[in-house]
Amino acid sequence: MNESPRRETKLFGTDGVRGVANVEPVTAETALKLGRAAAHWFKTSGDSRGRGRHRIIIGKDTRLSGYMLENAMVAGITSMGVDVMVVGPLPTPGVAYMTRSLRCDAGIVLTASHNPYEDNGIKFFRHDGYKLDDRVEDEIEELVFTGRIDSIRPTATAIGKATRIDDALGRYIEFVKSSVPRGLSLEGLRVAADVGHGATYKSTPCVLRELGAELIVLNNAPDGTNINRECGSTHSTVICNAVRQFRADVGISHDGDGDRVILADEKGDIVDGDTVLAITSLAALGNGQLRNNTLVATVMSNLALDHALEKAGGRVVRAAVGDRYVLEKMLEIDANIGGEQSGHIIFRDHGTTGDGIVSALQVLRIMVETGKSLSDLASCLKPYPQVLVSIKVKAKPPLEDLPEVLKLVRAAEVDLGKTGRVLPRYSGTEPKVRLLIEGEDREKIEAHANRIAEKLRETIGV
Repeated sequence: MNESPRRETKLFGTDGVRGVANVEPVTAETALKLGRAAAHWFKTSGDSRGRGRHRIIIGKDTRLSGYMLENAMVAGITSMGVDVMVVGPLPTPGVAYMTRSLRCDAGIVLTASHNPYEDNGIKFFRHDGYKLDDRVEDEIEELVFTGRIDSIRPTATAIGKATRIDDALGRYIEFVKSSVPRGLSLEGLRVAADVGHGATYKSTPCVLRELGAELIVLNNAPDGTNINRECGSTHSTVICNAVRQFRADVGISHDGDGDRVILADEKGDIVDGDTVLAITSLAALGNGQLRNNTLVATVMSNLALDHALEKAGGRVVRAAVGDRYVLEKMLEIDANIGGEQSGHIIFRDHGTTGDGIVSALQVLRIMVETGKSLSDLASCLKPYPQVLVSIKVKAKPPLEDLPEVLKLVRAAEVDLGKTGRVLPRYSGTEPKVRLLIEGEDREKIEAHANRIAEKLRETIGV
């Protein structure tokens, strides 16, 4: 019920390494060791480029602790005889793209996504821009903890060097613009964009302006400590209020590293990831461009998404929570659109990972091509009521080992029947348990949610 395909490890979670900056495992010391281990693995594995000098690209978001981790990673990587290409603040999908574009052996992003600035993390990409699978993460972790590579010490000219790449932002902007037809113009559209003082603070405004949109930009002055602070995709009221205030046609809100997007329609109402998936996949299905007529969503996505696709002749396949698992399922069944309710959307025709501005552009393209407002497009999905509760926990025992909680979950499942779902699961990035309940009757699901949440707090809550 709550099991993730990812087993518990000492360093890697569901999306790289993450925690409070300067506290293990997100310290300069561990970052240096990870840099050495990753450099060795990518230099010697069959996944490396296998010719010439090896190189790894490093990008980051706008957190103060990025400087500390960046320098530690550079030191670790170069000490193993691998060159480093430093790009500075750049969205996570931008680093994935640059990894492929510059023919690097791997890419690294220093970010904690939507978390507060005190946190940071380390994400890895393979040479092809895809995230690492569990096997590779386990092998890198083994190198960190066993000390097996401690004696490997290149000297003289065999030591790696670091180079700063000054045109990474411009390259990424052109790549993003290529995700829409060359002749498409956003002239006549007023767009409000909340970039959350994060990694998209330059790229998203540049893309939208160059495509002709009239732009209102919010929260684009990062100072190292204000990333995600009461702004960005986890504070959606900001973009909703901005749309109403400036009478915008659409609002765009990113998280700290720019791999997700939440939209607001012209009325100032939220358009979440499920609705973005519905709008884009139904349009692709109608044009014969939805590969295998299949959309990949997670177990958290609303049941209405399944019904909307089925009505149009398509289907939804479910994956575990986490964009890496969405992508794994997409590759497995050869799907080209997939994503999460949270706004991580992957368009495989345009990239290898979630990209907030690419996702937004796909919706803007459909608005331009159809002449419809975002609220009209969003009406294609009529979600069932959902209640989502997050509870901070002191430990993460298997939920199957909590009989009193399990009893309440089973009772709710019986009561809701086929038109409802109950999904308790642990967060892969935070010490929290999340409870999702979905059904036709809001009062009924709220009552079940309250009972289960209270039992969870009694049992494992802080």
